[in-house]
Amino acid sequence: MSRRASVALALLTAVLTLVSCSTVPTDSATVLITQAPAGVPEAVGIEPVAPVPGASAEEIVRQFIDAAASTVRRHPVARQYLAPGPAENWQDDSGISVIGTDYAVVTTDEGAVTVTANLLGTVDPRGVFTVAERGVFTRDFTLEQVDGEWRITNPPDGLIMLEPDFRRLYDPVDAYFLDPTLSRVVPDPRYLIRGESQPTAVVERLITGPSAALAAGVLNPLSGVELSSTVTVEGQTATVELSGLPAEPAPLLAEICAQLVWSLQQLVRPRIVNVVVLLDGEPITPDGVPRQQTIEDWASFDPDAVPVDGVGHYIDSGAVETVPQGDPVPGPAGEGRYGLDSAAVAAAGGQLSFLTGVRTDEAGATLLAGPYGGELAPVLSGASISAPTVAATRTEAWVVRDGTELVRVPAGGPPQPVAAPTLPGLGRAEVLQLSPDGVRAAVVIDGAQGRRVHVGTVVRSADDGAVVLRDLRDVAPTLAGVIDVGWRDSGSLMVLAGDAGEDRIVPYTVGVDGWGLAPVSTSGLPSQPTALAVAPSRQALVSAGATIWQLAGGRWVTLVRGAEPLPGTAPFYPS
Repeated sequence: MSRRASVALALLTAVLTLVSCSTVPTDSATVLITQAPAGVPEAVGIEPVAPVPGASAEEIVRQFIDAAASTVRRHPVARQYLAPGPAENWQDDSGISVIGTDYAVVTTDEGAVTVTANLLGTVDPRGVFTVAERGVFTRDFTLEQVDGEWRITNPPDGLIMLEPDFRRLYDPVDAYFLDPTLSRVVPDPRYLIRGESQPTAVVERLITGPSAALAAGVLNPLSGVELSSTVTVEGQTATVELSGLPAEPAPLLAEICAQLVWSLQQLVRPRIVNVVVLLDGEPITPDGVPRQQTIEDWASFDPDAVPVDGVGHYIDSGAVETVPQGDPVPGPAGEGRYGLDSAAVAAAGGQLSFLTGVRTDEAGATLLAGPYGGELAPVLSGASISAPTVAATRTEAWVVRDGTELVRVPAGGPPQPVAAPTLPGLGRAEVLQLSPDGVRAAVVIDGAQGRRVHVGTVVRSADDGAVVLRDLRDVAPTLAGVIDVGWRDSGSLMVLAGDAGEDRIVPYTVGVDGWGLAPVSTSGLPSQPTALAVAPSRQALVSAGATIWQLAGGRWVTLVRGAEPLPGTAPFYPS
């Protein structure tokens, strides 16, 4: 199972609890999904029952919703709850809306039933999940008597499916595309029905291309390629047969193989370890890789690779120090010469190379930058400057100046503006964090509905070098009072936010698309957390009570077990 799949499936059970006190938009339409439930193992399906004679109109509607969880093609049992004409014309494969289990079915008139529910989200034709905004989801059903039994006359096209059924039938799977530097694969979350059709479905999603929100920020070397036949799996080896690869421009064969291997190896039903890629019947083996390719052959494209010496850093009395012993970083920044409030470190060639930090005093805020271990120089000033953030694919730092201006500072270069066309309508940006691959950015925005976390896509122009952060989307609409956010990996976040039930700050985890929101324990913390640091394959860090703590075994502990907590604030990981 993929990294994101295992996290999402483990955490999704907490979603209903978190959204039960909120609402979603009125008359939200069901959305399309094309993946038909063919080839689903019998163990996955729990087939619904046919209508019971004498059932009330409300019971018919409830059982029709239950019947959406059928694994049989065209949902024949669900059609038995419909009047003859609608049963023939109902398009069961054109949409899914995922709702919570605590929904209401109420008779409003003779032969009229209204369903009211919490809508968790919808899935589009290519398996892209969109988290629901706050509001009330309603659907009005009309029924008529057919041979003395109530039957539905206006079923909405697509399926209305309960969250546990959706979670049981559909797997979260990442379709991987390429970042603009062609150095990392970038996850694009999809939700696919379980079963033997998954490998073919994954490759089809790759060929079709990235989701609308991500498309402008990534490259797709498989664009225009055709899948000659269904993907075959023998043992733990999948064979992908392609055709139609254009000769010009020169095909990116290594990148195509990396896409396919990274996307297919995460599947567990069936389990795929090796991938054979054929082009017009001949195996593709770029860069001398073997015919049967594995994830190790394309490890350089790892979306979550981190610097070997990328240990946690934090600020103590203006100095930059490191986990776990509190050793200062080399140079004047480690001596506290600059009086920094926050900092970030970027790596080049696997080595820590570029340090930026923010100093705040009576005159305002100043961003300083320079080599890791060397002298820092002022590069930007403002009334306020957010904590800097870096990504692994470019040696540059990003900040927000005065809550409204996004600025990036390349190593050794002058500050450059980053356009964010959707930001002005949302509010003031307080926190900015780039994803490890540099393709997305998470932003905490203080707006009309409080401090919420949004995710946008970084789009870079090849013509003039302009950079834009586009399509900021609220990925956790049930959370307010967000104070910090970080990237656990390239496909998921950790968020510090206010607990709706109590007056406290709680860590949460959530997928980049809003799936799988769940709280994280605060056990062991001396007080409420004020800032966090997360990174792939690294233990989460928080500052609490002006000391630094790490998450280990579901409990927050001191950096050195059994020792006193080390003083510090503003933790961060290099990237």
